[in-house]
Amino acid sequence: MTTATKKAATSMKKSGANEAKGGRSPSEHIDARIKELGDWRGETLARIRSIIKQADPEVVEEWKWRGVPVWEHDGIICTGETYKAVVKMTFAKGASLDDPSGLFNSSLEGNTRRAIDIHEGDKINEKALKALIRAAVALNTSKRAAPRPASARKKAKTA
Repeated sequence: MTTATKKAATSMKKSGANEAKGGRSPSEHIDARIKELGDWRGETLARIRSIIKQADPEVVEEWKWRGVPVWEHDGIICTGETYKAVVKMTFAKGASLDDPSGLFNSSLEGNTRRAIDIHEGDKINEKALKALIRAAVALNTSKRAAPRPASARKKAKTA
């Protein structure tokens, strides 16, 4: 089985689990959210979704926490919450990411997350956003592949 096939199977398993819970796949839930918004917020969420998929074609879409679109690749990359005046992209490990273009403009005080608030009429810097998404994926994949420190392995053996 190739890596791509394994990832596709994993994606289908995750989606299938969510389908059993709500009758729809995560992607269908996100489609419905975009349609139900029917305004600039839906258009913005659709644009963000497209940029994420372009930046990481292997991204897995999820639907969590009673209605939040989530994009994952070896862990959460970001979420796409919609509010009355803003579409918020929250990066799960944003505080650990370099942001040379200064996209992060919300949740700056935390130790872990960072967010981008997009208001009606804001222009999305697609090149910078794709770079940020790719950096989040790289961080997720490096954390997953990183071996545990020797001291942690010794403690596990003696426990």
